[in-house]
Amino acid sequence: MICAIHQPQTFPYLGYFAKMVQANCFVYLDNVQFKKNEWQNRNKIKTADGWQWLTVPVIHHFGQKINEVAINSSSNWQDKHRQALRTYYAKAPYFNTYFRELESIYAHQWTNLCAFNLATLHWLRECLGITTPTYIASAMPILQEKPEITPDERLILICKALGADIYLSGSGGHDYLETERFPQNGITLLFQNFKHPVYPQLHGDFLPYLSVLDLLFNAGPDSLKIIKQGI
Repeated sequence: MICAIHQPQTFPYLGYFAKMVQANCFVYLDNVQFKKNEWQNRNKIKTADGWQWLTVPVIHHFGQKINEVAINSSSNWQDKHRQALRTYYAKAPYFNTYFRELESIYAHQWTNLCAFNLATLHWLRECLGITTPTYIASAMPILQEKPEITPDERLILICKALGADIYLSGSGGHDYLETERFPQNGITLLFQNFKHPVYPQLHGDFLPYLSVLDLLFNAGPDSLKIIKQGI
């Protein structure tokens, strides 16, 4: 059984969901340190002038876990997101199909970044038709019993707890994983090799590595098929 594990991100790019599709179980790694200026509170959308960030403003302290990070509610970020998406995607073929449901998510008074990310990830999975079972790392008893462990030990424990004998890492895992630890613990280590597919977009030449929202608004029910083309 293949297990994939990843931090809960804000409107991730296509490869995130490809990883979810390839796995038999997917774990949201919410109990590790929040990293500023990465993908945990922002992602890219396409505009008439290239790409721009869609950012959830946060209040955080160094060392905080992702599930401890608060949203900065002093800025009207929901309206900024809604306005940006209307401005740049209103003419996309499937914008109206999905935007009303997304607006209902934004209407909630979110105070916690992880809660917002998990809610939007759940919605995106439903839109795409992904049925891979998901789990939340902080809710797993084995990790609650052993809070002081190395990153590799955490991944191995999660795999064992779920009965997985294969761990599917992102391609960047080559740079930080102690690869020998996994076979030593009876787990085969695989690395994702996602090749970004091309699909119809608004605003000129194709731009890869955008939020999956770009794909969803432009390709609608074909989105999952397009994601699978990159696997």
